[in-house]
Amino acid sequence: MKICFAQNSPNYACTLQAMTFHQPSDTDAAYFQSILTESRVLIDEAAIERCASDHTEDFFFPPKLVLQPTTASEVSEILRYCNTHNIPVTARGAGTGLSGGALPVLGGVVLDMRRMNRILVLDTQNFQVVVEPGVITEELQNAVKEVGLYYPPDPASKGSCFIGGNIAENSGGPKALKYGVVKDYVLNLEIVLADGTIMWTGANVLKNSTGYNLTQLVVGSEGTLAIVTKIVLRLIPAPQHDLLLLVPFRSAIEACRAVNEIFLAGHTPSALEFMERDALLWSMRFMQHQSVQIPDDIAAHLLIEVDGNHPEQLMQEIESIAGIVAAFDIDEPLFAESQEQKNALWALRRKVGEAVKSNSVYKEEDTVVPRAKLPELLSCVKEIGAQFGFQSVCYGHAGDGNLHVNIIRGALSEQVWKENLPIAIRKIFQEVVRMGGTISGEHGIGLVQKEFLDIAFTQGQIELMRSIKNIFDPKGILNPGKIFQ
Repeated sequence: MKICFAQNSPNYACTLQAMTFHQPSDTDAAYFQSILTESRVLIDEAAIERCASDHTEDFFFPPKLVLQPTTASEVSEILRYCNTHNIPVTARGAGTGLSGGALPVLGGVVLDMRRMNRILVLDTQNFQVVVEPGVITEELQNAVKEVGLYYPPDPASKGSCFIGGNIAENSGGPKALKYGVVKDYVLNLEIVLADGTIMWTGANVLKNSTGYNLTQLVVGSEGTLAIVTKIVLRLIPAPQHDLLLLVPFRSAIEACRAVNEIFLAGHTPSALEFMERDALLWSMRFMQHQSVQIPDDIAAHLLIEVDGNHPEQLMQEIESIAGIVAAFDIDEPLFAESQEQKNALWALRRKVGEAVKSNSVYKEEDTVVPRAKLPELLSCVKEIGAQFGFQSVCYGHAGDGNLHVNIIRGALSEQVWKENLPIAIRKIFQEVVRMGGTISGEHGIGLVQKEFLDIAFTQGQIELMRSIKNIFDPKGILNPGKIFQ
């Protein structure tokens, strides 16, 4: 079996923590088998390797054991035991993360949440749903859609990612522009603390100013504070219609400028996505699907969607938006006339990340700035790339200023790549923060961004967060080696 705890990542595993943590033994495995049965304590090579990596670059950190609980009480027993015996615990969903947040960098056990995958309650009277963390996001969306309701957060991996992972990272996606991110839909959470205590964080109500907001503290905490075992989400009525427009621009900077002009004209699209030329080309090649013709002089595209319940109003809105972008140097926009064409365009957008990963060694950054600063951000990325000799392929949720910057190694030597890349990324992040933005919009800090946390926060702010972590998890067993250096 391929084993490499930290050889492929500089200073990612904390040596001191690795020395003080206990790695589970045969005795520990036997105890877990008494809780879960032997079939849900996995030590086979396939299970270990599956939980050693995610979609973050090529990292590989194998756990000693993979545990598959089915109830909160089982999670409680596991955590109580691990806390007593100082065994590190990393919760894992579908493994689609992009910041290394679910990688067991210090070994120990992985809590594989895939068996906790039930939709428990669908309350159509109160527009709420109670789910377990292993429910696939798209399956939840489809289930609530059948009763005329809507759960908007839709990360690119929605067909495979788990709701629990979305909670851990406070995921967004294209529809976050109009409808908000995961945190805007979480009403209440059942969590298990490091010592095995089971509790609810809030109440199943739309308004709650009773004490500190523990629910929102856990959302986005990347599994470092508690293990989520039940989730209460609010739902909204499902929009009945949508229209989709793909607009080609001869300048990527102008495409970014056009984004804010759409909002200044009074429009709020349900999605507004930016894709540089190579992003779309690589996605089509990856999918072996030539659904869009891209003339040689086109530098970028905007994918613009509007939705609602009144087709006539939507047509007026999309026509108005088309008029706004026509003031820029564009080619003929493509209006998706069928659901099949809409699905094809969205598939291309959602596959960009995988396409980039399959094309080259790369490093993806998840920058976000105030929307009007997007042209400046893109310019900065290209200038820093020219300074350090790397190519970048950019795409993302332009409507909310969230630009995914994929830095491509290309022909750069391994030495130049390793030495210069952190310097270049730090420069990009410094520019992002200078513009009023921050270093992650939806992917989280996890493993790969923690060395840059000092750019976004002062030491005092970081220590305050450490203090919160220490209250929830005094021994530091929950997802150690993440967020903080």
